[in-house]
Amino acid sequence: MQVKDRTFLITGAASGLGAATAEWLVNAGANVVLCDMSDRLLNLAEQLGAQAKACVADITSATDMQQAVNTAVALGGESGLSGVVHCAGVVSVAKLVDREGNPADLDSYARTVNINLVGTFNVMRLAAAAMAKNPPGDSGERGVIINTASIAAFDGQVGQCAYSASKAGVVGMSLPAARELSRHAIRVMAIAPGVFETPMMSEIPDEAAQALAAAVPFPKRLGKPEEFALLAEQIITNSMLNGEVIRLDGGIRMQ
Repeated sequence: MQVKDRTFLITGAASGLGAATAEWLVNAGANVVLCDMSDRLLNLAEQLGAQAKACVADITSATDMQQAVNTAVALGGESGLSGVVHCAGVVSVAKLVDREGNPADLDSYARTVNINLVGTFNVMRLAAAAMAKNPPGDSGERGVIINTASIAAFDGQVGQCAYSASKAGVVGMSLPAARELSRHAIRVMAIAPGVFETPMMSEIPDEAAQALAAAVPFPKRLGKPEEFALLAEQIITNSMLNGEVIRLDGGIRMQ
């Protein structure tokens, strides 16, 4: 699938991986619908120009996301919605039993799973329904869905039961979704980033961030959002990438 003149829906687009991907695709000639709940969304859309539209939406809301998908379909014209890069999500840390012997908060666990896993399913199902109506491209392809997992799906650390479980669910959906949507000529992929320079990472102490960067075999640094965006573009343009999860982590394995 080509990027130029195609329309993509980017969730979590106000910052971090989503914002970098939106900018990258616009620079490659794509149209983008930016989806997020942050006030920064409108400013980013204005910066990106006429090729970008903002849609304030909650990924767990069927109504909100249907509106975002409809906006993207309208923006795409005859080509409709060509792809989704789903970056929205939350990080949570909580031990099953804290130092005082109290059990983890169940509502907090459910919130993480609802946003990261149920939200991903919500975006995927609505986007797929729209893409299935697209005319096939030159290669017969109608669309591509790129979800964001995490290396925590494989290397979850202490306190990451909720986060790891939610991202493992994203990994687990990739192959069955790709198999199911193949009859509609829609591909499904996932990227599992390692430690990246995002607003989430900025919330941890500098010393901890430096230790994480030092743990990356090579390059010994945090990943750059632009590197995520580059991989997303490569997935979009390479039709043989389907039903797989790609670790983007510099070889780090968390302990």
